[in-house]
Amino acid sequence: MSRDGDGWTECTAGHRHWGRYGAAGLLLTAPGGDGAARVLLQHRAAYSHHGDTWGVPGGARGRAEPAEAAALREAAEETGLNPGEVVVASSWVDDHGGWAYTTVLAAAPRLLEVHAEDRESTAVAWVPVPDVELLDLHPGFAASWPVVRDLLPDLRG
Repeated sequence: MSRDGDGWTECTAGHRHWGRYGAAGLLLTAPGGDGAARVLLQHRAAYSHHGDTWGVPGGARGRAEPAEAAALREAAEETGLNPGEVVVASSWVDDHGGWAYTTVLAAAPRLLEVHAEDRESTAVAWVPVPDVELLDLHPGFAASWPVVRDLLPDLRG
């Protein structure tokens, strides 16, 4: 697979971002054993940009790759997730002017089996929604969490 989107770029505000054509991540939610919502988060490897923080599985988009496809591909690569087991509900775009990060919101019917699949992750975990903000979050995810939390798919059916 071509990785033509891999690389650094700069937005109009002068910030460096990974993903020459933008980036996308999957914010997946599922009911825990107690019925309370959990979200799938990835602990980023220390060497990565803003490493040793928690965020959603995601990464660079290819030149012609839709955000939803990129988010599902990256989640599969980084966590072993089977994209066929999730239902995409919506997305939210954080536009930085000339570069954007799209959070793709999706739901799973249950806590799916996942694991740190590549060197970009030190761990993945299903985190209860109220506990997310207690973690050391990737700065971009921390800034978007109040917005995307309110957009999470309703798990009550």
